[in-house]
Amino acid sequence: MKPILSYFYLSFLFLFAMNAAGQTFTVKGKVTDRESGDPMEFANIALLNPNDSSMVTGIMSELDGTFTIDSEMGEFLLRIGFMGYESAFKSISVGDKSVLNVGNIRIRTDATNLQEVIVEGVTSMFESDIDKRTYNVENSIVAEGATATELLETLPSIQIDDEGGISMRGSGNILIYINGRPSNLSGDDAESILAQFPANSIKSVELITNPSSRYDAAGVGGIINIVLKKNEKTGLNGQANVSVGTRDKYQAGVNMNYGTGIVNIYGSYNYQNRRLFREGEGLRQSFLPSTSPFLDQDNYGERVDVNHLVRTGIDVNFTENKTLGFYVQGNFRDRTAFNQLNQRNENSLRQLDSLFVRNTDDSRQSYNIETGLNYTWEIDTLGHRLFTSVSYSYDDRIQEEIYDQQFFDQFNQEVPTNRLLQINERPQSSNFYVLQLDYEKPFSNGGKLESGLKGTFGEWDRGQDFFQGDASTEFIPERNDFFSDGFNFKEDVYAAYLNYRNRIGKLGYQGGLRGEYTETRSIQERNQNVVTNNYFNLFPSLYFSYDLGEEEEFTANFSRRISRPNIWALAPIFRVSDLFNLSVGNPFLQPELTNSYEVGYMKGWEKYLLNATVYHRFSTDILTRVIRLDDDNVAIQTRENANSRSSTGFEMVNQIQVTQWFDATLTGNIFYSEIIGDNIEAGFNNSNLSWTVALLGNMAIPNFATVQIQGNYRGPIVLPQGEIEPMWGINAGIRKNIMNNRATVSLNVSDIFNTRIFRIKTEDRNFVQNNMFNRETRIGTLSFTYRFGGFKDRNGRNRDRDDFDEDMDF
Repeated sequence: MKPILSYFYLSFLFLFAMNAAGQTFTVKGKVTDRESGDPMEFANIALLNPNDSSMVTGIMSELDGTFTIDSEMGEFLLRIGFMGYESAFKSISVGDKSVLNVGNIRIRTDATNLQEVIVEGVTSMFESDIDKRTYNVENSIVAEGATATELLETLPSIQIDDEGGISMRGSGNILIYINGRPSNLSGDDAESILAQFPANSIKSVELITNPSSRYDAAGVGGIINIVLKKNEKTGLNGQANVSVGTRDKYQAGVNMNYGTGIVNIYGSYNYQNRRLFREGEGLRQSFLPSTSPFLDQDNYGERVDVNHLVRTGIDVNFTENKTLGFYVQGNFRDRTAFNQLNQRNENSLRQLDSLFVRNTDDSRQSYNIETGLNYTWEIDTLGHRLFTSVSYSYDDRIQEEIYDQQFFDQFNQEVPTNRLLQINERPQSSNFYVLQLDYEKPFSNGGKLESGLKGTFGEWDRGQDFFQGDASTEFIPERNDFFSDGFNFKEDVYAAYLNYRNRIGKLGYQGGLRGEYTETRSIQERNQNVVTNNYFNLFPSLYFSYDLGEEEEFTANFSRRISRPNIWALAPIFRVSDLFNLSVGNPFLQPELTNSYEVGYMKGWEKYLLNATVYHRFSTDILTRVIRLDDDNVAIQTRENANSRSSTGFEMVNQIQVTQWFDATLTGNIFYSEIIGDNIEAGFNNSNLSWTVALLGNMAIPNFATVQIQGNYRGPIVLPQGEIEPMWGINAGIRKNIMNNRATVSLNVSDIFNTRIFRIKTEDRNFVQNNMFNRETRIGTLSFTYRFGGFKDRNGRNRDRDDFDEDMDF
């Protein structure tokens, strides 16, 4: 590690030397939302000439709402603006001291009365920053009563495939964060993990398409950070919600906090009880000798998930600049499910050769406990800051699957001696630790240095005990050693990063470097096969922004990312729910590396915001699924490293304030993808042109309610052996404030036309296969939310004060 530390040390000296310039006058402050108190990212900060209001210079606020702007000596008019908000103005005099602190600047939404008609305001869900987009999903009507998975499906740029895999801008291998930390919840896929969080427990979702070196390098497609609700108002505050959905879907929750200004105690509880169905069809034509050429399948199943999510914590402000936080979270889940699978082997004339009817009963119980401690030291009021945190989570799951398979001959007569009775027990557990230290140092010339250390240490255990009974055992299940196995996987990642950002006139720049050393070790229980894979990687990032004028900006950035194979891709344990379609992991997978490039343009007008991006990604050793057909007509799916994948696209986000009572966000993305996989097998190359379109509209009906409509269309997704066919859907909802705005009632329907159906075509020299998967997506939900408590400041005064808090530190 010595060369790594030397590299960072030299980089630090170089960047420090760049700041040995003379002191200039600086104006600093912080922009917050007047109602919620939340920081306003990407707000427009401008110094105007008081004589003619011409702009002298301008910047945009940081992620935490703070801003630092260089200025010459003189009198100026400071203007703070953000789309959908009233602009705030203040006359300032620069030159009396090197740093002028204008304090907290609170701006309010632009709500204009029209002939005294009361309009329920339209609150924007979308905010854009240089490296991420934030969706304030608290305002999402169409996702009320849903899960986090269903919520993500309503957001632009995000797609979820038939296996629960999440992709963004057509690229998979997305890193999922919960409150800025990797998740350790149990689940066979990202979908089942996210389903454990109700949408009502989520405050916002951040889509970080091209993360800087400050973020973990994992996730070649980007990072999705799910921010859970955490109230920080003083006094006793809270809200309770309850919802009921079609076909037995129930959800309830409460979110409370008590704050004194010195101590903030918060807690929440969410309950879900949801019954969902899933159905599917499949037709496979194989070209193998001595087997039935056609396999015609259909299945129908239902599951009931009961989830309890409990979260509590405390933040203690020892002084005005030192805060200690502690939290603990528990997630408890029970699932019961059944499924019936019919598999017909047919001859070349599509006549029945044999029929298997496979009935499954599935039960599982799981729980996850997470706790963490964090400490923040605001060293001075200029943004000099130290942050450290440690967290630990433990996950445990017990699952039992019972299969009863019947056999019917070509005359559709049952053959009892061919019956199979199987029991599959799948225990799993994991431990996950995260240690983090971040340091931020601003300089008087406007520059800012960021550095940090991070360690993530995880261990996962997976097991499978498979028992089978047939005529030879008198249908008493006996252990099957071929399908029974265990797998242990450890992964430790040591990381350090260094970032520097500054401006030269209208040009803003940020450069960073992250180094990560990874140690992995896996052991397969049955044969004691040990696989060790240790490697070190550097991940540079570079960002440029250029102010072209008022609310107009050009950006360009580059970053390098990695996708490490997870436990489910690695574990060489067969999944046996369908004996004609098995899947198994590959412990020899290598990490996937990606270079990502973006060029963007943003322009804001009074009622229109345009954000356009051209992007290109090139990945090597891509992790992809491969299906092979064996001599017994059994398809075996696994994961392998293909040579490369490239994706080039153009994305445009249009946010339009059509009228005072109607706004819309229209997102379009078109991209060309190419996969080169002939290192796996000749002909494993594929490419296609695809596109996505998403529309989110909000309409406030005067004196009545707010209506929200959301729709999307996803074009085909390329796979090495085929493609996922296009899909579209529309959601709609209506919300009304009642009880003097203390409560809201809403009604929504997802996938109104029941069109979100996955269709996948797979081709190989030995077979052609078409599959259809239909999850229950058309759901009607009625929700009620009640808010209670009041907010007072530390001195007991009402919160309605001037927009500028004079001389307040932030």
